[in-house]
Amino acid sequence: MKKSALQIARAAYRPQLPIVLTGGVKVVEGQPTQSAGDQEEIAKLFPNTYGLPEIVFEKTSANTESAPINVGVILSGGQAPGGHNVISGLFDGIKSINRKSRLYGFLMGPGGLVDHKYKELTAEIIDEYRNTGGFDIIGSGRTKLETKEQFDKGLEILRELNIKALVIIGGDDSNTNAAILAEYYKAIGAGVQVIGVPKTIDGDLKNNVIETSFGFDTATKVYSEVIGNIQRDCNSAKKYWHFIKLMGRSASHIALECALQCQPNICVISEEVEAKKMTLGQVVEEIADAVVARAKEGLNYGVVLIPEGLIEFIPAVKTLIAELNDLLAAKAEEFAAIAPEEQRAWVISNLSEVNAATYESLPAGVARQLTLDRDPHGNVQVSLIETEKLLSEMVGKRLEQLASEGKYNGKYSTMHHFFGYEGRCADPSNFDANYCYGLGFTAACLIGAGVTGYMSSLRNLTFAPINWVAGGIPITMMMNMERRHGEMKPVIRKALVELDGAPFLKFAKERETWKVGTCYTYPGPIQYFGPVEVCDQPSMTLVYEQKRRKY
Repeated sequence: MKKSALQIARAAYRPQLPIVLTGGVKVVEGQPTQSAGDQEEIAKLFPNTYGLPEIVFEKTSANTESAPINVGVILSGGQAPGGHNVISGLFDGIKSINRKSRLYGFLMGPGGLVDHKYKELTAEIIDEYRNTGGFDIIGSGRTKLETKEQFDKGLEILRELNIKALVIIGGDDSNTNAAILAEYYKAIGAGVQVIGVPKTIDGDLKNNVIETSFGFDTATKVYSEVIGNIQRDCNSAKKYWHFIKLMGRSASHIALECALQCQPNICVISEEVEAKKMTLGQVVEEIADAVVARAKEGLNYGVVLIPEGLIEFIPAVKTLIAELNDLLAAKAEEFAAIAPEEQRAWVISNLSEVNAATYESLPAGVARQLTLDRDPHGNVQVSLIETEKLLSEMVGKRLEQLASEGKYNGKYSTMHHFFGYEGRCADPSNFDANYCYGLGFTAACLIGAGVTGYMSSLRNLTFAPINWVAGGIPITMMMNMERRHGEMKPVIRKALVELDGAPFLKFAKERETWKVGTCYTYPGPIQYFGPVEVCDQPSMTLVYEQKRRKY
């Protein structure tokens, strides 16, 4: 395979490790932990892995020889920039434990473990993928590990390959599965450790110890480059309103970060919509107000950022979706047997009066999209809902009404965009290249420490990488109980945008100026080489959250 000039140059990059990981390490245990919520229920479900302490690694001069260890690795869920560096760090980490240690990759996600599809990852293979985007080294998949049969089937191949530890690289649902698998293997004395690594470009897998999930930094920089390009075009042509939908089903971190980087005219934050109990009409009214205000200044153009999960945060629609999820889970076969043209009436007849009215009020296309096949976790596939077109059309109708009342005399032409897959497989930024490599190496240290049910953690991320703090937290520490497929299940609690947090407050302080003025900034492409302040800066979200910058 021919490599581009950038690929060749990028292969030479050497990620920086925290200094604590550059020699022997010792484990320092913190206080026992408890789950994010529903402590009694979570403790009962995870009797062997609940309440474990946080772990921090410290440097030690002791250098004891350890036995070789065979490790398995799985890439689970959607792609995120830096996954290959996690595997590279894991490979180098277990080789530092003993040069005879071996790494096996299970192909196409968790399904590869269950179906016994794998390949050994050698130095030659690993070196081909260092500092590259994508998950193509072994592929990824969305198979959920949740049944005893799956666990036992996976254990067969783990024993056959003499694998003593399994690393699952994934998001909140994947790491929830990792916690369940760790608990099961611990309960039956399988002798297999399970370690998780926090991955999701959505940025909603974090807490005080997991400061950010990997991939968020790179993906938001990719999106911000393209948004900046559109803003430049917008300011050049001066005739279009661009409605841009961004990834983020359950949280608006991507939209907020891109807004901080690009300063668009409008950025809708789903969590604010929910907190204010806004209706769809009120969201439309806010955007229309901006269009009218700019038109008065002769500015018949602008940029609107929309998180893909917005519709789920509108209280009336959220309540509707919750009942739809339960209804379609309970009566899936009955619904599937109904002719497409009769499905809308069937849904309305099976919903409560309030939710039936909400469903009936939605445009037919959007209503239909709410009943399409669920994802593997039982959720509406909101990325299929064209929220950007829905909002732009409703804004257009509102402007027609305002024009008829003599309150608007501007021009309104729209363009629509959805940025999703474009950001998932980019070559990782320097931050993500370092962060991911360190997460993988830390996972190897957690394996060496003999723990299970832990998530790899690096902290102090606004400092230079040599000063990052390496360790791990029990995955159960991040969990609570939520309704899935009509039943209460243990899951990692998603981290939403905090409306009293520094990143949102910074945005809220500036947005009125951005709304009427043309204050666009143009971040440009990711820079891999050049001044530190250009190449190595972390996301603005992370900077504001940590309230310090050390680059």
